[in-house]
Amino acid sequence: MSEALTLGGLTAGEFLRRYWQKKPLLARGALAERAGIVQPGTLFSLAGRDDLESRLVRREGRRWRVRHGPFDPRELRRLPRAGWTLLVQGVNHVLPAAQKLLDAFAFIPYARLDDLMVSYAPRGGGVGPHFDSYDVFLLQGEGRRRWRISRQRDLALVDGAPLRILRRFRPAREWELRSGDLLYLPPRCAHDGIALSDCVTYSIGFRAPGAQELGARFLEFLQDE
Repeated sequence: MSEALTLGGLTAGEFLRRYWQKKPLLARGALAERAGIVQPGTLFSLAGRDDLESRLVRREGRRWRVRHGPFDPRELRRLPRAGWTLLVQGVNHVLPAAQKLLDAFAFIPYARLDDLMVSYAPRGGGVGPHFDSYDVFLLQGEGRRRWRISRQRDLALVDGAPLRILRRFRPAREWELRSGDLLYLPPRCAHDGIALSDCVTYSIGFRAPGAQELGARFLEFLQDE
C-alpha cells in the first residue's frame, strides 16, 4: 500500500481480502495531507473548460435538474447558498496534484483505475440516493458531509429522473466525514451524501474492464512507464 495512504492500519493485502468488493470501510484521517488540493474557486474555473466534463445538479422540491457544462464561473458564484452540487470529471488529467492523489491508490491494479471526479456543494447539496456498479473511494476535502449507506437489494430507480435516483432508499448506517476522512464503498452499495457545510469531495472510481479494454489499458501503462 502507498506510504501516503493508511486504511485504518490495514495492509494492502488485508484490505483487499477483507473489504475490496465485499463491504464498506471508513478510514478517519487517511489522506489529510491531500484533502485541500482543489479549492472551490479552482473547481469553478475547471468547470468552465470544454475539455472536461462538468455537471450542475439541483434539487427543486421533489424534482431533480441536471445541466451540463462548460459553465461561466461567474454564473456559479451567483447560485443559491444551498441545495446544489457541481461535479467535474477527469480532474487528474489537468492538475498534477490530483494525479498524485490517484497515485496513492496504486495498490489497486492499474487497469481498474478510472479517474478523479471532484464535487463542490454548499449546505444541503447532494445528488440523491444512488448506487454505482463499480468500487469507489470518497475522500472528504474541506467541509463536512453526511453519508448514509445501505446494502439493500431493492435497487429500483425513480422513473423519468435525470439521475439514477433510488426509489426506495433505506439507510442502515450513517457517518459524518470531515477533512481527510476516506470512505470505501463496494459495487452496488446504495449511498446518499448530503453536504452539512460548504464542502469539496473527491471521488476515486474503479471499474471492471473486459478483456479487450484490459489489454488496451496494459499497453497504456507500458507506454507511460
